[in-house]
Amino acid sequence: MFSELKFPVPWGHVAAKAWGPLEGHPVLCLHGWLDNANTFDKLIPLLPRGCYYVAMDFSGHGFSSHRPAGCPYHFLDYVIDVRRVADALQWRRFTLMGHSMGGAVAGMFCFLYPEMVDKLILLESLGFLLAPEDTEAWLKSKRRVIDRLLSLEAKEQTPKARSPEAALQRLLEANSHLTAEGGAILLQRGATETPAGLVYNRDMRARMQSRESLTVDQCVKLLQKIQDRVLIIVSQDGLLVPHKLHCRNHFVKALREAFESTLKEHIQLVEVPGSHFVHLNEPEVVSGIISNFLTAQNTRARL
Repeated sequence: MFSELKFPVPWGHVAAKAWGPLEGHPVLCLHGWLDNANTFDKLIPLLPRGCYYVAMDFSGHGFSSHRPAGCPYHFLDYVIDVRRVADALQWRRFTLMGHSMGGAVAGMFCFLYPEMVDKLILLESLGFLLAPEDTEAWLKSKRRVIDRLLSLEAKEQTPKARSPEAALQRLLEANSHLTAEGGAILLQRGATETPAGLVYNRDMRARMQSRESLTVDQCVKLLQKIQDRVLIIVSQDGLLVPHKLHCRNHFVKALREAFESTLKEHIQLVEVPGSHFVHLNEPEVVSGIISNFLTAQNTRARL
């Protein structure tokens, strides 16, 4: 059983869903890019029942309000969403768990507010959005965000309505790691029924987020500051396995190598079978690992 929550913000509200006893240890769960809080629906029921889990929808996702007209979606805005929710819940110290982009948001929050985070769990994320090493590529990425935002505003397109079958098919085509069951779970919170059909809830502007990127060296130095309380889970068929990455992502390989060398004594890095959405498709693969980490007094527990 879960309950729905809404937290007022200046432009509307941030939506969330919660499981467990209010007095339980607080765990804030952050979904991936263009997903929503339902990404944790199958995982959380398998985790320790003594915790109070809150899975939030980032602004422009799920049941949360879209940002005001003319406002792009900056990466740091998602970090601010986390701080707003934590303040609304009056949480002074809590555990953060994030999947994919949500892991990068969780990592940045942890670096900015280390006193507020007791443990950090990253699912198919290394805790960062990594910067292109080529300066021209970096400039092009920034220009692309601006040009696409202005183009989207100029078109003022009405959201397209689809049949439930077509909406699910479109979602699965865009997310090859999702199963049909997982896609249907995300769609329950990711679309609204209208007379014309299902319309995706996500703000189209969220597809063009302006990233807060870091270099590999910055990543390693920041991770060294939060040692001994971080669990990172990567999937063998996910997006972060070095031998399956395109050459343009060689910096991810470099960061993984840093984990295996200088950071392995401080951060638990576990590789499991499964895809990028293993926590949703096959939650039992990761639930035991996460449960051990949540309940261990010494966060460097044996896994």
